[in-house]
Amino acid sequence: MFKGQFILVVCLGLLFSSAAIAQKKMPTVNIKTLEGKSVSIQNVIKKDKITAVSFWATWCAPCKKELDAIKKVYPEWQKKYDFELIAVTIDDIRGLPKVKPMVNQKGWTYTVLSDVNSELKNALGFPTVPQLYLLDKEGKIVYSHSSYKLGDEKNLEEEIAKIAK
Repeated sequence: MFKGQFILVVCLGLLFSSAAIAQKKMPTVNIKTLEGKSVSIQNVIKKDKITAVSFWATWCAPCKKELDAIKKVYPEWQKKYDFELIAVTIDDIRGLPKVKPMVNQKGWTYTVLSDVNSELKNALGFPTVPQLYLLDKEGKIVYSHSSYKLGDEKNLEEEIAKIAK
């Protein structure tokens, strides 16, 4: 009996946490462009566009693998789903000079911003990168995913396709 109650509690917790995610919006926090200009994340997220905000760092191998995997399908997703990815580095002031050369070397065409003081990261309350949030066309967070393993981009596309319907 205890095992059944435990499973019920876990399932209800997951259900309510998923519902809470769907009601949440990106916090109103200022971060920086790679040129050092302060911008509100709310102003960067385009209205009426499905958007993923992916948090990463130059020292994070899984982060780079995720962004490389999405790079392969990104043009297709942009056309098919009217999708945009915003890559937010959490590199500190010492790591920040490595960001722009890495983005150029990798050929990432995403909007890349810097959360050098981890203000957006802290406002969202996640512990480490990679961390990805998917926003619907109203700007609500409808899906979130931490870590990365090969093939996660397929799950992400399934989530994007659900929103696009």
